[in-house]
Amino acid sequence: MGHRKTHAPKHGSLAYLPRKRAKKPVARIRYWPEIKSDSPKLLGFSAYKAGMTYVFTIEDRKRSPHFGKEVMKAATILETPPILVCGMRTYTKTPYGLKDISEAWMTEPPAILDRTLVLPENFNTEAMLEKIQQNLDVTSAIRVITATQPSQTSLSKKKPEVCEVQIGGGTIQQQFEYAKQLIGKTVAPEEVFKDGQYVDIGGVTVGKGFQGPVKRWGVTILQHKGRKTKRGIATLGPWNPHHLMYSIPRAGQMGYHQRIEFNKRILKIGKDGKEVTVKGGYIRYGEVKGPYILIEGSTPGTEKRQIRLRVPARPPREIPEAAPQITYVSLESPQGK
Repeated sequence: MGHRKTHAPKHGSLAYLPRKRAKKPVARIRYWPEIKSDSPKLLGFSAYKAGMTYVFTIEDRKRSPHFGKEVMKAATILETPPILVCGMRTYTKTPYGLKDISEAWMTEPPAILDRTLVLPENFNTEAMLEKIQQNLDVTSAIRVITATQPSQTSLSKKKPEVCEVQIGGGTIQQQFEYAKQLIGKTVAPEEVFKDGQYVDIGGVTVGKGFQGPVKRWGVTILQHKGRKTKRGIATLGPWNPHHLMYSIPRAGQMGYHQRIEFNKRILKIGKDGKEVTVKGGYIRYGEVKGPYILIEGSTPGTEKRQIRLRVPARPPREIPEAAPQITYVSLESPQGK
């Protein structure tokens, strides 16, 4: 029996080129969906990835062959300490995209923010809010400036991540009033999302360094009798066009790319992380101390990495109305302790 030829075309979408390292370990959300709601609400939240476990739930999707049965699912635990709303920022639409108009900050930001930003001694919040109020007629988007609170988690870091989260629903005037009363306060995850809801998740994937074309692109390993190489590519392209095309799979950076994953389901939003902390704590993370979100499936990135959650941009048509029924959460140690 002769050698059986393996066929492995190049894997990976060209839409993600160039595959280079992300600028920051925090995902950047470039699109905020419009929601139909009479009252304004935040469209996103920040969390830290603790680790994974598995859960048993009652399948509640009616089209599933397992509907009504107990099924096992992988789950990710995100620790979600309340986010602090430090200020707000307004934008107007221009032919070149959104342009910022003005911003307002809380009068006395916490000292921990000095680790991230260079702040003045104090802000004249009233004057800032007055300027925003005067420009509301040309304002098309209002976002709040939020800071995470890593000191409330098991992380050793003290430096907070500062992100903008858009406000959706209601009128611009209602959004302004809502943002105004949020400044200086903290927001818990259950104020933004609810059990059973779908969310989009942004993160920076696990970095794998400089890798060859077989691991990076999944190309065919050449026969051992061939010239020069086995784990390279057979051809660098045609004679014409007379240059190396961008679509040729080459060696380079793999991982540590920003990715947004659509429609991840929230299984549970809890207040006490001890309910979901596995024996001995999560590897490379430790114990989950405070509020948490249990997400069905995996999320991009390694433990400790910040994950950004967003209201879904393209939610599924059929969404079960009731929250999922969880019968068991595995707390067994992944190390067999």
